Amino acid sequence: MPPRRIITGRSQEPRKRFVEELRLLRSRKGDSLRKLGEVLGWDWSLFGKMESGETLGGPEVVQALDQHYGTPGLLLTLWELAMADPTQFKERYRRYMILEAEAVSLWHYAVSVLPGLLQTKGYARAVLAAGGITGDELTQQVEARIGRRGLLEGDNAPPFRTILSEAVLRTPLEDAEAWREQLEHLLSMSERQRVMIQVLPFAAGPHALSNTDTMFLRGTDGRTVAWVETGYSGELVQETAAVERLQLRYDLARDLALSPAESRKFIMRMLEEASCDPST
Repeated sequence: MPPRRIITGRSQEPRKRFVEELRLLRSRKGDSLRKLGEVLGWDWSLFGKMESGETLGGPEVVQALDQHYGTPGLLLTLWELAMADPTQFKERYRRYMILEAEAVSLWHYAVSVLPGLLQTKGYARAVLAAGGITGDELTQQVEARIGRRGLLEGDNAPPFRTILSEAVLRTPLEDAEAWREQLEHLLSMSERQRVMIQVLPFAAGPHALSNTDTMFLRGTDGRTVAWVETGYSGELVQETAAVERLQLRYDLARDLALSPAESRKFIMRMLEEASCDPST
């Protein structure tokens, strides 16, 4: 049987297909970018960046576009496929790493895993291995992640804040000694003047960042971008209005978190429990 022919003429690469569909739908409707911004309530430049492939936008804006164009679920499906494309994820992550290295301040929220900047070698190896990485690649990625910790060292280290969901500290490593080492490292880092660690307890209840790891990076130009990561993909958010919405959610979560002093006591209790565990 001969191979099936592609007759649509559309791109088969997820990100390009999403961009093509955005352009086609706006052209058919006859909207300008400014008109689209006025109707949907987002800055028109966001739609221009989405149509150029510079950003994918977020689920809220994509759902609004689906409703506007009368294509229920189409754009959101294409967006999800584009977000999950591993080649695009790597490209975006490289850009994020550059921004992280140049940031003058960083603040972060962790859903279930410690931020890479605070991970020990044993913790990083366990987390990366759980994701299916093995062999030489695992060794290389562990060393690369540990190398990033240098960002928080020295007199010129940028201020860094992280809010840890209690789930992060309730998920120990299988290697009890490696877990204790990681908790001790957290306590040590919390003593640094430019590092602030807070714990968001389960008792705080639901909140706006409950399923999204988020890192905010402020550059030397004063502009802030955000890196949003889920279990299967990551997205660099650069559009000002979208970053501000994420920042508001972060601020609300921070209001629910324990103070740095209370958070340190919480981590110390976790370390005491780990040290007293009869199974270790």
